[in-house]
Amino acid sequence: MTHLAYMAIMLAAIVVGFILLRLFQEKLELAWWEKVGIALGGFCGAMIGAKLPFAIYDWEGLLSGTAWFAHGKTIIAGLLGGYFGVELAKWILDIRTKTGDSYVVPVAVSIGIGRWACFVAGCCFGQACSVPWGVAFPSAPDGGELLRHPAQIYESIFHLACAAVFFVLWKKKMFPGQLFKIYLITYMTYRFFTEWLRPEPTFAFGLTAYQLAALAAIPLFAFLIWRDQKQLSATKTEPSIASGSE
Repeated sequence: MTHLAYMAIMLAAIVVGFILLRLFQEKLELAWWEKVGIALGGFCGAMIGAKLPFAIYDWEGLLSGTAWFAHGKTIIAGLLGGYFGVELAKWILDIRTKTGDSYVVPVAVSIGIGRWACFVAGCCFGQACSVPWGVAFPSAPDGGELLRHPAQIYESIFHLACAAVFFVLWKKKMFPGQLFKIYLITYMTYRFFTEWLRPEPTFAFGLTAYQLAALAAIPLFAFLIWRDQKQLSATKTEPSIASGSE
């Protein structure tokens, strides 16, 4: 029953995300096949990215191919893979149009819904706690004896709130071309600080793999935003320079 509920919620997340993506991409001045190519690049990149860390960890499974079909995936790597999958598709199709803004709300809503599937399945739970809303997860190492932070619900609320905020920013045409990067930075920051609510193993400097990934990704996307803004400023000043020299 739990497995069916998990599959039903995940299917709902995918369907809702697809419908929203179609609605948001309507305003893009691209041919239908270009939109399909970009969406396919994002989907494939997200799927590969979400599984890649677990596949690399399971070296024997990676070589045999079974690791790609086993349980386990990460949203952080999935989002990064989706972003670079879109960029790769745009490079192959020679598309220069900024498309990231159209993905923010669909992706945030999909993740917000999908996290409830994790809650139903009892995976991705948090540390033991004493808060009134703590939940006992039978799948936890203690067998459900301890109340734990419902980290899945926290993250669902976060992404759905992001969907609402970024929808307003998109409607008001604020930070054009940068919304998805800002969304990624926001999510990485959220995950960095909420990792201490999760029973994840620590690596270097007492930080989890997700925190280390966030520390690497945040400056990367901040740099990409700075680079885009610098290129935009240079483009805007070119005509005035030219006219001033005539």
